[in-house]
Amino acid sequence: MNRTSTATPRIWQQGYGPIRHSNETIERVAALAASGVVDGETLYRILAAADRLTSAAMWMVAHMTYAHRVDLSGAPLPADAFKTTPEGHTGGSLNMVPAFVGYLAANAITARTRSWMMGQGHSVAAIEAVNALTGDVSPAQRGRYDRSEKGLSQLAADFYSYAIDADGKAAVPLGSHAGPNTAGAISEGGYLGFAEVQYVHAPLPGESLVAFLSDGAFEEQRGSDWTPRWWRAEDTGHAIPVMILNGRRIEERVQIAQQGGADWLIDHLKLNGFDPFIIDGRDPAAFACAIIEAERRLERFAAEPTRSYPAPIPYVIAETIKGFGFPGADTNAAHNLPLGGNPAHDERARNAFNEAAQALFVSAEQIESAVAEIAVYGKQSREPESRHALALRNPAAPILPEPDWTVAGDPPDCAMHALDRWFVRVVDANPTLRPRVGNPDELRSNHMGATLERLRHRVNTSDAGVPDAIGGAVITALNEEAVAGAALANKGGVNLIVSYEAFAMKMLGGVRQEIVFARRQREAGQEPRWISVPLVVTSHTWENAKNEQSHQDPTIGEALLGEMSDTSRVLFPVDANSAMAALRSIYSGRGQVGCLIVSKRDMPHRFDAEAAERFVTDGAAHVQGEAEGAELQIVAIGAYQLEEALKAAHRLAMHGHQILVTAMFEPGRFRTPRDPIEAAFTANADELAALFPPGMPRLIVSHTRPEPILGLLRRLDSGPQITAARGYISRGGTLDVSGMLFANRCSWAHLIDAASSLTGWHSLDLLAPAERDAVEGRGHPGDIAAFNI
Repeated sequence: MNRTSTATPRIWQQGYGPIRHSNETIERVAALAASGVVDGETLYRILAAADRLTSAAMWMVAHMTYAHRVDLSGAPLPADAFKTTPEGHTGGSLNMVPAFVGYLAANAITARTRSWMMGQGHSVAAIEAVNALTGDVSPAQRGRYDRSEKGLSQLAADFYSYAIDADGKAAVPLGSHAGPNTAGAISEGGYLGFAEVQYVHAPLPGESLVAFLSDGAFEEQRGSDWTPRWWRAEDTGHAIPVMILNGRRIEERVQIAQQGGADWLIDHLKLNGFDPFIIDGRDPAAFACAIIEAERRLERFAAEPTRSYPAPIPYVIAETIKGFGFPGADTNAAHNLPLGGNPAHDERARNAFNEAAQALFVSAEQIESAVAEIAVYGKQSREPESRHALALRNPAAPILPEPDWTVAGDPPDCAMHALDRWFVRVVDANPTLRPRVGNPDELRSNHMGATLERLRHRVNTSDAGVPDAIGGAVITALNEEAVAGAALANKGGVNLIVSYEAFAMKMLGGVRQEIVFARRQREAGQEPRWISVPLVVTSHTWENAKNEQSHQDPTIGEALLGEMSDTSRVLFPVDANSAMAALRSIYSGRGQVGCLIVSKRDMPHRFDAEAAERFVTDGAAHVQGEAEGAELQIVAIGAYQLEEALKAAHRLAMHGHQILVTAMFEPGRFRTPRDPIEAAFTANADELAALFPPGMPRLIVSHTRPEPILGLLRRLDSGPQITAARGYISRGGTLDVSGMLFANRCSWAHLIDAASSLTGWHSLDLLAPAERDAVEGRGHPGDIAAFNI
């Protein structure tokens, strides 16, 4: 061994700044050097560079919180260099730096670009600091942030600058959490716990994903315990969970620390099928070795011809203290502002900052040398980490077979059955698109029996006579967040989520996080390319009448209508054909979540094939009557609402009135757009007028609560004298469908009563005395339910 090669390990073993290497890490690095994955001299050069890059990035994180400029000479900063209002999730970001640099080092050592995701998105300063130092920044940041003093000062000044432009958008390409302008980010990580339930479903075969997780999120979504239950070597890439175990939440120690720390967590993880091991969470070399070791363990398992499941998934526990490397470490203060004072006007805090910064300081020359060893993707002919596989998801357009349309005269059919049959055909037509179905429970009860037989529940041990399989693609668990995560994470495939409408509310946080991130990508000019994901909610408010009011909740659709309609689509098919057309429309899109509110009971045929597709394309359609000469328009949103509207129109026609009945498929198409992207998606004035004639008395009857839908459809509202809305008014219980309609004043007779106040007609002329008594609460509801057309 020559002098250079013997000096290299010695240089690395000396550490740098606060970074020291434990005997255990030294032994793991030596074993890695002996494995032949890379020559020893190169390995030690990379790891020595990683120490210096880690220290420089931690230095930068501290500046991002407290300072609006940096000094690459290392000189102490004066008072006027500090922010008057410092802000930052400093402790978690400091902990993420060695983890992310260790990930980069693992890629450089093995000449392979792995994917990454970070559950603790508030630790984004770590990613942005490392990216700026290595030069692997997003297009929006290029030319603004680099490792020059000017570029790093700009990064520090922009962090929590709250800058806003004239259009009301953020004026800097940097936020408090991971975002579309964070190079390589695929999730905001703002809602702790969703990365934990998603990461195992994200990588495709041949890919590797390093998922950085937090010990705080361990207490959020316990579905993360099920990773060994879902991972399969046959259809899933390497999924490597790395927990940053710093022991603290915002105000107190985490549960893990309270119950026994890393040793307790080891026992817990083993009970859940993991193969955990502990590393030094303060050392980038420990992370690099752990990532490579975890991958090797998965490869060894996959190579076993007699392998059985659950697989022992390697789980890296990176033990550290919150805010390591800076004053205030391992205290509650480390979470945000660890100094306990503002250096801008507190000399003690300023001195503490400068002393800590000096211990972390790396000269510009050393940073250049370190980057030359770490950022070698060009030399290795691979993608930079900002362009990892998951960040570039763009699967082939799915083949969408022509549905088996129903035709006029066919008996009533179940829209869920129709969706079920067509979805199976989509899966069969697209063998290269990995399917995932997120199912909290009762897929067959929700009339998706063909899907269940075709794809089967994923289990570790199959039972005879049950539609399950070790390689099943239906992810079933009584945890709505976890099963929705399976579909939302599978961005390289084709997905479906099915839930009771009321219980889909438990999915809302995760679904909204996907919607918001995709929408912000659109705003940044980065059109998301994953195939849109349908969330089918059935057993819904009006047909789940047999259960208590907990099962009667239209909030999921209302909440998703609050998001930008071009990305968050909420659809109300009314029969089998419109349901199939709706699902086909979702799969034709990219980067959207589509909530389909679908009846699972047999409903009459209302649209033939051509009309159903036009209904979806236009967002609404006239079902009965003509606009010319109509005295009243009834706008129905939902299948049961359309049936009651048609009954009301029939009764009114019996009395000589001309009624226009219009079904609305996608309310978000008719809202007042809130920005140019949404304006391109919504109906223009001429399209609106063709479907909803101006000035006509209009009664809207909605599956949702009436108030939010009336606010959404302000463009249809000509004022309370001639526009009214009916819908769910939070009344329910153990009722039947007609009882739910009656209780919420949405029966055909209640619609006639509401229409009378808009038109000046007398309801006494339109309703029989018994019907009138029922509407006014004096008679019997059965006198209304008895009327049919």
